[in-house]
Amino acid sequence: MADHDAHSTVGAEPPTLPSLRWEEPPEGPVLVLLDQTRLPVEEVELVCTDVPALVGAIQRLAVRGAPLLGIAGAYGVALAARRGFDVEEAAGQLAGARPTAVNLGYGVRQAAGAYAAAREKGLGEEGAAQAALDAARALHRADALASAAMARHGLALLDELLPGGSHRVLTHCNTGALVSGGEGTAFAVALAAHRQGRLRRLWVDETRPLLQGARLTAYEAARHSMAYTLLTDNAAGSLFAAGEVDAVLIGADRIAADGSVANKVGSYPLAVLAKYHHVPFVVVAPLTTVDPATPDGAAIEVEMRSGLEVTEFTGGLPAAGAEGGGGHAVAPLGTQAYNPAFDVTPPELVTALVTEEGVVSPVTGTALAELCARSPRTAMS
Repeated sequence: MADHDAHSTVGAEPPTLPSLRWEEPPEGPVLVLLDQTRLPVEEVELVCTDVPALVGAIQRLAVRGAPLLGIAGAYGVALAARRGFDVEEAAGQLAGARPTAVNLGYGVRQAAGAYAAAREKGLGEEGAAQAALDAARALHRADALASAAMARHGLALLDELLPGGSHRVLTHCNTGALVSGGEGTAFAVALAAHRQGRLRRLWVDETRPLLQGARLTAYEAARHSMAYTLLTDNAAGSLFAAGEVDAVLIGADRIAADGSVANKVGSYPLAVLAKYHHVPFVVVAPLTTVDPATPDGAAIEVEMRSGLEVTEFTGGLPAAGAEGGGGHAVAPLGTQAYNPAFDVTPPELVTALVTEEGVVSPVTGTALAELCARSPRTAMS
């Protein structure tokens, strides 16, 4: 296992990663993305001048993570409006780019709704485009505030669940600044613990087949000089058995009305392990990830990705196309592969849900609805 210990001070921390930003050069507005498929080897930016380019970036995971997808979707609508493209068509393309992450559709609806409302008020195309951009920027700011609030609530919960102040936390996939307008969801909680001197170890699941934990979470942990250790997904069981995990912290791509959680595939097995070993299993997500239109876990549409991501090793990069991912074959030619991007954890396996508005525990549909009803920023509307 790779191991890395913290040595530097908080003052030496790098600034928040520029995962996404809006720019207006002389040739026209663009959306600039940090290409996450190139990390951790190199930091390369993608410049999207139109919606098809952004949709492609979303589908090949150059930009990913539920909250950030919502922000990207909103800016995508604004990009279409400012460049004079068909906004309704653009909104449809963006909302359908990835089916499981509910935040993507939420962000698209926010910006498209602002655009339509401005047109109805007679503000013209320029005014309507500005309204869409203002909505995207507002969503971006709100997500940063939500991230900070989740970090506070999550750290308080950890301290309550684990008195003693030396937390060994296991996480899965990537939930840091690379998925957020702020410092992330579950990762932001671990980062808050680190800054308070209360994180003993961050266990980082490799997260196969695309290695978001190895490539991205370890990258962010190293930037913040956190004490972290990388492990293969199938080593988690032995880690629990050895008593080395105090809590599991994960994010979410969609939370059904009953509290079922869709997250990166491999999350459900961790929940089962945590339950058996009496370890808290905590989900950290903004309320925009809650989808009341999805009644339960069985109703969540789970994205199926190319089997080439499993049958070929591409260094954690998404398969390039149907004819081959450009990687090294690790299975016989013609092997069929089962490759869901997400799995679903039932609410009875979730110890607590941390949101920007507070903590839900136990996780029930009633408790979740009550929390969302109190918040102006929710997907429940």
